[in-house]
Amino acid sequence: MSSQKDFDELLAVLDLTQRDETTYVGSHPSRNPVRTFGGQMMAQAFVAASRSLSHPVPPSALSVHFIAGGDPAQDLEFHVARLRDERRFANRRVDVMQNGQLLTTAMVSFLAGGRGLEHGVEAPAVVAPSAAPPIDDLLAGYEKVVPHFVSALRPIEWRYTNDPAWILRDKGGSLDHNRVWMKTHAELPDDPVVHAAAMVYSSDTTVLDSIITAHGLSWGHDRIFAVTTNHSVWFHRPVRFDEWVLYSTTSPVAADSRGLGTGHFFDQQGQVLATVVQEGIVKYFPARATASASS
Repeated sequence: MSSQKDFDELLAVLDLTQRDETTYVGSHPSRNPVRTFGGQMMAQAFVAASRSLSHPVPPSALSVHFIAGGDPAQDLEFHVARLRDERRFANRRVDVMQNGQLLTTAMVSFLAGGRGLEHGVEAPAVVAPSAAPPIDDLLAGYEKVVPHFVSALRPIEWRYTNDPAWILRDKGGSLDHNRVWMKTHAELPDDPVVHAAAMVYSSDTTVLDSIITAHGLSWGHDRIFAVTTNHSVWFHRPVRFDEWVLYSTTSPVAADSRGLGTGHFFDQQGQVLATVVQEGIVKYFPARATASASS
C-alpha cells in the first residue's frame, strides 16, 4: 500500500473543479467506505468556501450538519452561498449535493482578528512522534479485527501515544482520552487553505474513539454502530499539517444513544491550533449471553 499514492489522492480530492460562480465539483478517492467519508466532505466544503472568497481571510469556524450519506461512485457538488464579504469578515454556506439531494450543509466563518488576549489549555504530556509506533505496527495481527482500518485510504500518518481501541480491548483496559500525532505523508503545497483542509479532513478521525474506550470497547471486537450527525471546528492559529500536530480528544458525555467527542489540535510547541466538537449516534449491541443448559 503506497502512502505517497494515498497522499496524492488526498490532494486530488481537495483540488475542486469550479463549474460556475457558485458551484464547485469534488471527486472521491479510489478507496472509500460504503458512504462518503465525512472528513472528506467537510474538507471539500471548506475548500469550496475558501476558494469563493474575494480576498484572503483566515478561517475562524466551520460547522457541519450531516443529513444523508454520499455515494462514493459519484462526484459531489458544492453550492456556495456568499452571505457576507467585508475586509476582515466573510461568511459562507455550502450545500453539498448529489443527484439533487442535500447531503450536508456547512457554515464557514472567516475572520482576520489581529492581536488580542491569548491563553489556551495546556497540551498533554505525551511521547514525541519519533518515539510513538507507526499505525502499521499497531494494526499488525489485527487485520481481521479492524479490516476497514487496514484497507482504508491513509494519506495521513498517525502515531498513537496510547494504545488504540483494538489493543486496549485485548488488554481489558479502558481509557477516557485518545492522543494521536498526525501529519500528511508528504509536503503539502504552500497554501494555507490546503493545510487547514487537511486538518479538517483529519478531525473526523479518532474523535469518537473515547466514547467507546471509556467503556473498554473497541471497533471490530464489539458490535458498535456509529455515525456522525454534526461536527464543528474552530481555527485559532494557522497550521502546517505536513508537520507533526497532536490531536488530543476525549468524550465529556454519552446519553440517549448519542455521544460527544471533543478535542484540540496542538503544535509541537504546545499551542492550541484548533478545537473540535463532534456529535455522533453511537449504539452498542452487547453479545447475547449463552443460554444455560436446561436441566
